[in-house]
Amino acid sequence: MTTMMMLLLFPRSIYNACVWYHNHLSGRMPIVMVTDDGDAIKQLGSETEGVFVISFKVKLQFSYPSSRISFHPDLTTDVLIHGTRARNRAIHGDVVAVELLPRSEWKGRTAALCENEAEDKAAGEAAGEPMPTGRVVGLLQKNWRDFVATFPSQEESQSHGKAAQKVLVTPWDYRIPKIRISTHQAEALQDFRVVVRIDSWESTSLYPNGHFVRVLGRIGDLESEIQTILVENSISVKPFSEAQMCEMPPVVPDTPWEVCPEEERRRTDLRDTHLVFSIDPEGCEDVDDALSIRELPNRDLELGVHIADVTHFVAAGSYTDIEARARATTYYLADRRYDMLPAVLSANLCSLLGNVDRYAVSVLWELDGASCDIKRVCYKRSIIRSSFQLSYEAAQALLDGDRSVAESFPELAEELCWAVGRLAEVARRMRARRDLLWALELEGVEVRVQLDAQKNIGDLVPRQPLEAHEVVAECMILANHWVAKEVCGRFPHRALLRQHPPPRQEFFAELRQCAAAKGFAMDTRSNKALAESLDRADDPSDPLVNRILRSMATQAMSNAVYFSTGSCPEEEFAHYGLALDKYTHFTSPIRRYADIVVHRLLLEADPAGPKGGGPGSTELEELCRHINSRNRAAQHAQKQSTELFQCMYFKDKGPEREEPCTADGVVYSIRTNGVLVFVPRYGIKGAAYLRNKEGLVLSCQGDGACEWRPGSLQRFPTRITSTPASGEGVTLNLFDHVTVKILVQTSRCHADTVRLQIASCRPLQAPAGDPPQSSRVSRTELVREVTRTAAEEAAAQFAQGKSQAKKAEEEEGCAEYRQTQGSNLYRLLEEIKDLALMDVSANSGA
Repeated sequence: MTTMMMLLLFPRSIYNACVWYHNHLSGRMPIVMVTDDGDAIKQLGSETEGVFVISFKVKLQFSYPSSRISFHPDLTTDVLIHGTRARNRAIHGDVVAVELLPRSEWKGRTAALCENEAEDKAAGEAAGEPMPTGRVVGLLQKNWRDFVATFPSQEESQSHGKAAQKVLVTPWDYRIPKIRISTHQAEALQDFRVVVRIDSWESTSLYPNGHFVRVLGRIGDLESEIQTILVENSISVKPFSEAQMCEMPPVVPDTPWEVCPEEERRRTDLRDTHLVFSIDPEGCEDVDDALSIRELPNRDLELGVHIADVTHFVAAGSYTDIEARARATTYYLADRRYDMLPAVLSANLCSLLGNVDRYAVSVLWELDGASCDIKRVCYKRSIIRSSFQLSYEAAQALLDGDRSVAESFPELAEELCWAVGRLAEVARRMRARRDLLWALELEGVEVRVQLDAQKNIGDLVPRQPLEAHEVVAECMILANHWVAKEVCGRFPHRALLRQHPPPRQEFFAELRQCAAAKGFAMDTRSNKALAESLDRADDPSDPLVNRILRSMATQAMSNAVYFSTGSCPEEEFAHYGLALDKYTHFTSPIRRYADIVVHRLLLEADPAGPKGGGPGSTELEELCRHINSRNRAAQHAQKQSTELFQCMYFKDKGPEREEPCTADGVVYSIRTNGVLVFVPRYGIKGAAYLRNKEGLVLSCQGDGACEWRPGSLQRFPTRITSTPASGEGVTLNLFDHVTVKILVQTSRCHADTVRLQIASCRPLQAPAGDPPQSSRVSRTELVREVTRTAAEEAAAQFAQGKSQAKKAEEEEGCAEYRQTQGSNLYRLLEEIKDLALMDVSANSGA
């Protein structure tokens, strides 16, 4: 045991008490005094052996035997809790006190593929390596929320008996132990998903006690499975109340909403001076943002990002604001969404729809016409009218030279084509400059479920990257960055920003190992080194290698979180992935409450701004914790709903339908009993076993087909080999292509899961006429092309300017030492210098 005295007042008196306590215990254990008084730490830190004085910001690592204690300011580590006894009646989500075991008793996570999702994730983190191991000695905060569970089937209930009508229900979440409840409805509810709640947990029992709350629906029904996902993530989607709806402006179906004359006088009117357009997914209803670009009289450019002015309609402290704060975000599932704001705002008055007047908050930059350097920026409450509501595909068509998209507006077609093309040029240069600061280009897996009107699944389609996506993303990043600098400058101790901490180096172990298998060295010590390493890790014969390595780097990243600037020092404000010193979320106030807070901070000094300023530092810190929690819930719910529809899709193509689904897969991780495989066609990752439950191993036939036979497995760092008693063995190396069958493992109590089975050790042969899967352009390749194009354009302009200058000099007979007379050469030289040599951070505040 180690005693910590966390007291702040009278450091010397407290220190004397610590010394007395240390002497009273005859020095058998160290005493730690924790304080925020820097002078006390310096003066008293080394005065008495065995009495330590440290800061609150120092993290401790206790090394056993207990007479030794070492301090590591940068240490953050996971502690493995091994076995039910060590868990000590704690469940997933509880805040607990943990005692570290001696190093000799440390264990490693299993390196084998496991039977359920929770164990599979654990197996993938630090396979086989001993790690700090402990046991739970105290429960500090309970997580006894509502859980979705399933009653035992008729066969299982008979084995338990019916005495006292007590049954063990199985939670949907693998990580939660079975819960004992008393009910008379066990038999009637055995085919339903139900909600239960834990009441107590006796020290003599393996299982907690709880009670039945309500029924969700039949097992396997789409609506009951969706409700399960919502309950498991503590997502409330009740309809908006009457009080909240009474705060909404009246909207008459046949009469369009009009701008208030008073607001028209207060705001900057951009309706007649700016060609504003939005670029969003097809069918998008909640349009948060719109863009504009125009040439100024001095040949400079004005770039505009226009964001819906939600705070005009949602007053701080109103019923609508309180509900939006509680929800914190719009929840997007595979087949539906649950809005943060009522539809009259999210899909109408606040949505920047085409050809209607809307209130906005606009960020306008004046850019140098040649180099796109930022000369000045201003923030305005505005009135806009979006002339075009483009889909990403339509915007891409314009970038590709297809002008048919704008034919319905012939009077504006030429202007729109110019605007989209010029916007893309600016975005390329902005992206190139962030690349100079070593912004990371990571690779995620995003799958879209195609549904028909009856919600039948047509296909699973990985999101295809377009340059139009990157154009919009770069403009939003620019706006978020500049607004972050503005609100942080105005409110240094109570601004809401978004930070992305540097990742922990141990999480890159598997990435380094995989890269080494292809001969690439992966330096992960900084975002600069990582970005350079990922750019070099390019296998011309297989583009998927770089894509998988970037995906593994993404998984190793820390999560970006919201924070209050008053809660941490400025050197911790940075966003690691974007390579920006300050960043926030400003561009989606319809669907993120954090953006509403930032809007109020930005407009607080504006007399025409919303009434009621932002929260204080302490309140903002608590709000950030809540928003971060809700964001994690939204991400989990979206992922789980996508997995639900994936299972529904592959069930329809299962063996019983005589339509087995096969696809090409790439091995990206080696385990003791199998491999992890990435299937790019469907954007899924899963386990493929080389040893089954019966102990049989995979054997390869002459035609490449596989079957199970007796034998043994041998695992190496970069490959795994099966040696059957008869038949040919199988050796799979990292990044080998194999053919896999995609199956669904059904479960009565838990979520169905996608499972992969190796059908052939050879790559899948695509049908004649189909393009090879590797020919699909990845987001990484797209960004490389965009950045390369920007550099080539600058170089071409430089060469052209140089040629023109030389020609002019020859014609005018310029003197030998006279400056070149080319009108644009200086600007072009500056542009090349900005793109290739200069530290852009020096100019970012211009």
